[in-house]
Amino acid sequence: MNLSKSVDFLLSHAGPVIQYRLRKEILCDLTQTEEENCLERIYQTPNFRLLLRYAKPNGYIGSGAHSWDNWRGVVLHETYLQDGEAAARLLSTYAVPQTHPLVVNFVAAMRDAETLKREFSYIPPEVNRYETRFIGLESGFCLMTLMYAMQAMLGYGDDEPVIPFQRISLEAFKSILPLSSFAEITKTRKSKAKYNYPYIEADTYFPCQYHLETLAYTQSWRSPETVRMMADALNHYSKITKGPIHIKVGNRYYAPFTLNMANNPIRPFRTDLIDIITYRRLLTEIAMLGVGERVSVLRESAANILETLDADGILRLRFDLPHNRRFSPKALEYPTPYADVRLEPDYKRKYALECDLTFWAVQLLTLIEKGDEYGSLSV
Repeated sequence: MNLSKSVDFLLSHAGPVIQYRLRKEILCDLTQTEEENCLERIYQTPNFRLLLRYAKPNGYIGSGAHSWDNWRGVVLHETYLQDGEAAARLLSTYAVPQTHPLVVNFVAAMRDAETLKREFSYIPPEVNRYETRFIGLESGFCLMTLMYAMQAMLGYGDDEPVIPFQRISLEAFKSILPLSSFAEITKTRKSKAKYNYPYIEADTYFPCQYHLETLAYTQSWRSPETVRMMADALNHYSKITKGPIHIKVGNRYYAPFTLNMANNPIRPFRTDLIDIITYRRLLTEIAMLGVGERVSVLRESAANILETLDADGILRLRFDLPHNRRFSPKALEYPTPYADVRLEPDYKRKYALECDLTFWAVQLLTLIEKGDEYGSLSV
C-alpha cells in the first residue's frame, strides 16, 4: 500500500490540524519542538478560539450535551459548538493533548456530580436527564453513556470511572451474536402512534454509537479474543439489522443512538454514494478498534478507496450526483453528533475539502493495516 502521493499532497496543502495528526499519528516523525509548534498553530484556529469562549470557570464547556438548541423560543446555543458533546468532539479531532488545561478541567467537571447537576438544570428536560442519567447504560440511551464516551474521546476512557462502562459496551456488542433477528429482543407497541416502531426496554443490551466510541478511544479492554468478538459482532449487526427501533424509558419511547442512522446495515465507503452524513466517521471508529479487514465493510471500503484514489493521490467524492449533494459535508462546520469529521476550517480555501477527504482515506487505510497486527484476525 503506497500512499506517498497522498501524503505529499497533504504535507503541501493541508491546514494545521491535518498536518499535526498526519505527522504524529501516521508518519510519527515529530520532534518535541515541532509538536509544540504544531499545537500552537491549532490553538490559533477559529474553532479552537471560539471554544475557549465557551469554557466556564467550573471547567465545563458549552451548555448541556447533545442538548436542545432552543427551548420554548429561547435560543440556547450561540453556535452548534456551544454544546458539551460538540466541544469534546472538536478537542478530540483536533488531537488536543489530554494534559491541556481545557481538557483536564472539562473532564473534572464531568466527573463531579454537583457540577454536572448544575450544568443540567437550566431547562426542565435537562433536569430529568440528570436525574435519570444512569437508566439505559445497556441500551445506550442515557446521559452517562454520552459522558463516558466524551471522556474516552478526550483520552480518559481507560481511567477507573469509565472502565465499568467499557465492560457494558463490550457486553452490548456480545449480546447480539446469538440473535438471528432483533425481533428476539424487541417488543410490539400496542398503539396507533405515527412512529409505532418495535421497542426494547432501557436495560436491554443493544450496541449504540457511544458504546462503539468508548471502545474505539480506549485500550484496556483489548485482547485478540475481545477484538475478534467485536469484529464478529459488527459483521453480525449488519446482517440482522433491518430498520428503526425505539427504547422505552418509563412511559415514553425514544429513538436510540444507533450505530448507523435509522438502524440500517453499515455500508462500505463509495465515492458515488454518501450514505448518511456520518458514515465516514463510523468506519473510522470501527477501524480504531483494531479489527483490521475482518470487518467486511472495512475490507470493502479499503478496496474502494484504493481503486478510486486519483493518480495524484487525492480522494474526491461525486458531488455532481443529487443524492451526494444532499448529504455533502461542505455545509457542516461544527463537529455535532450528526456530522462527519471536519479538520479543515475553511472549505473556500483551495484543496481544503480534498485534504479532509484524503486525510480520512490515509488514516482509515493505516488503521486497517495496523489492525491486522493481531495475526489471528487475518481473513
